[in-house]
Amino acid sequence: MRLTATQLAIPEVILLEHEAFEDDRGYFMEVYKQDVFRDLGLPETFVQLNESRSAHNVIRGLHFQWEPPMGKLMRVAEGAAFLVAVDIRHDSPTLGRWVGETVTAENRFQLWAPAGFARGLCALTENTRVQYLCTGMYDASAESGILWNDPEIGIRWPVPEPRLSSKDQTAQTLREWLSRPESKFFSVAQAV
Repeated sequence: MRLTATQLAIPEVILLEHEAFEDDRGYFMEVYKQDVFRDLGLPETFVQLNESRSAHNVIRGLHFQWEPPMGKLMRVAEGAAFLVAVDIRHDSPTLGRWVGETVTAENRFQLWAPAGFARGLCALTENTRVQYLCTGMYDASAESGILWNDPEIGIRWPVPEPRLSSKDQTAQTLREWLSRPESKFFSVAQAV
């Protein structure tokens, strides 16, 4: 099956479009295939699969983990979401820039963002289900977040009054993150 990879405005963030076989019964597609991912320069190994279900207008994020570094391949299994990646690598020419794509269960796109990016989502429908294939195992002691509406980043979220967790409401700004010694774990040369 064909897989098309498109680099977004930040080249390390990639939108994947899958070929699917459809008929009156539904569809079939290959979400992940090791040799195809390898040929496209994407990770071949994922160690954890996470899933979230969100109510309409929920924003989750912007989350990241520095040890072990965690890249994420995000897809919408049900509903629709605005998926976001923010470059938080201290030595990056695109530091603080963001990209966002609307991904739906119907368009079957996936969004890849390597370690060194904070990721988030905004649920555009009720019961939006998002899956994340991760390159690192979760470690609560080495994960953090950036404030969803940090004015220095300026993400244009598609909802005016989002529903947020208390953790996401009180997350640090990008500037605060960059002042922490842990921020040095992320650099352009170390993207995973």
